[in-house]
Amino acid sequence: MNTSGLKKLSLMLIACCVALNLTAQAGNSVADDLNYMFPQKSPRASVSQAVGTCNVTIEYHRPRIRNRAIWGELVPFGEVWRTGANEATAIGFSQDVKVAGNPVPAGKYALFTIPGREKWVVILNKRHNQIGAFEYNPAEDILRFDVRPVATSFTEYLTFEIYPASDSSAYVDLDWERLRVYFLVEVDLDKAIEARMKEILARASKNDWNTRCEAAQYLLDAEKDLPRAMRLIEESIKIRQTPQNLFVKAQILRWAGSPADATKALEQAIDLASKQNAAPSVVKPMEDTRSQWQRADQRR
Repeated sequence: MNTSGLKKLSLMLIACCVALNLTAQAGNSVADDLNYMFPQKSPRASVSQAVGTCNVTIEYHRPRIRNRAIWGELVPFGEVWRTGANEATAIGFSQDVKVAGNPVPAGKYALFTIPGREKWVVILNKRHNQIGAFEYNPAEDILRFDVRPVATSFTEYLTFEIYPASDSSAYVDLDWERLRVYFLVEVDLDKAIEARMKEILARASKNDWNTRCEAAQYLLDAEKDLPRAMRLIEESIKIRQTPQNLFVKAQILRWAGSPADATKALEQAIDLASKQNAAPSVVKPMEDTRSQWQRADQRR
């Protein structure tokens, strides 16, 4: 090859290297563009649900059956499965939770499974960002537990859903073909609320009547620690007397077994709301409460 040909070849190689380097730097951006141009057979999906004060999120890809045999064939029994397609399915918790009764710290995890005819193993693994299960390392597992598959209605696309079970728990369901597996996620709501209340009250200014009022309202609604609720509402009223904090005080007094004092505080709240031309959304709950208490007292 002559000198001119060598120069042309060198320039071509340099151009290729620059192009490859730019592609590598683009990373996910290029992959995202390609996915947009050429839709995946197993589309990306996500589902999120507030469980108490915790956000539970699942990110996955949804394979479809396409007339294939799934369990024991496409998805072998006894082998670690990505629990979806493409990247490993990921599950995240915004705060500490219990999964199937086991403590799990806040964070994001790969959700692997080992399907079986009578029993599945569910695995939470520290490395949430993995391609399939090719680099799966059991030493990085933080939790393993068993679940039993149950029969369900037909589902063409693999589907994850999160169903609230109570104010502080929810079931994570996986449905595909005619099979479902599920497990429970629980939040220690009292502990979370207590920590949040402590933090918020610590940050509240000396003139913040509303934060103290809302904290007292929470304790009242939760029907616990009424002495603390009363202390907070008295602090709120001392800062600034409002229809809202007088109404909360009235309800605390009623719950504590002081109906006469409760009625007096309620009338103060309604009177102050009237003087301030408060919105109907403020006044009506107070008037409804007064009517309810009057009917209850008449029945005694």
